[in-house]
Amino acid sequence: MGTPKAALAWHGSTLLRRTVGVVSRGTSGPVVVVRAPGQLLPDLPPDVEVRDDEQEGLGPLQGLSVGLHALAGRADVAFACSTDLPFLHPAFVRRVVGAMRDAYDVVLPMAHGFRQPLAAAYRPRLASLIDELLAEGARKPAFLFDRSRVLRLDDAELLADRVLAVGDPLLESVLNVNEPADYELALARPAPEVRVERFGVLAQDGHRGIRTVRAATVGAAAQAAGLRLDRHVVAAVDGDWVTRDGATPLVAGDAVSFVSADAGG
Repeated sequence: MGTPKAALAWHGSTLLRRTVGVVSRGTSGPVVVVRAPGQLLPDLPPDVEVRDDEQEGLGPLQGLSVGLHALAGRADVAFACSTDLPFLHPAFVRRVVGAMRDAYDVVLPMAHGFRQPLAAAYRPRLASLIDELLAEGARKPAFLFDRSRVLRLDDAELLADRVLAVGDPLLESVLNVNEPADYELALARPAPEVRVERFGVLAQDGHRGIRTVRAATVGAAAQAAGLRLDRHVVAAVDGDWVTRDGATPLVAGDAVSFVSADAGG
């Protein structure tokens, strides 16, 4: 790519900030970012945890090990993904994590006929097995799958989830940007269509009703609604994700409600 993917611009945010935000919306536990030693990261929410991968050049299993160790004792299931999934949808995250059952260690999407190890769910207890594999020189995810109980989900099984089928019918959640041309094509797409509405005192002066706008972040949606996110205004995404963070990512079909945070608003 020629530049770190994490810091690549994405509709007023960055690829990493978008990925972190989508994963946060799709899960209920802590979010961990694994980085190379000394790697500079773009701005992230304060509750995101950063862990350093001290072993460079060992591939994705090494980074997965660091992340799973960080979640030991705090999560039963972890969704692991790469930074460069600009079309990742929270419903995809929820579908994959929600498919985990006691009989399995891994939920592995087989979207578009290919294994998607960097958009999959893992048991944190696999960290010790991954460490053993790395010590043996087995660095490919396939070695982990050979020694784990894996539930594979093909396109039809993934899209059996109605919310995912509506929000991401083409399973673009797994499309990554490996080359500059991939990134440019992805960035050239229009921002997702979302619905915005102003409530209470914010709905005065002709601002009543729902509008459909294109916005990739809550901040962009606020701007389209003629607002500025500050201590006086909060946004509720799909009725339950409340934020003042303008970098919070949006996906197609989201409904964003803006409400005055002041007493009596």
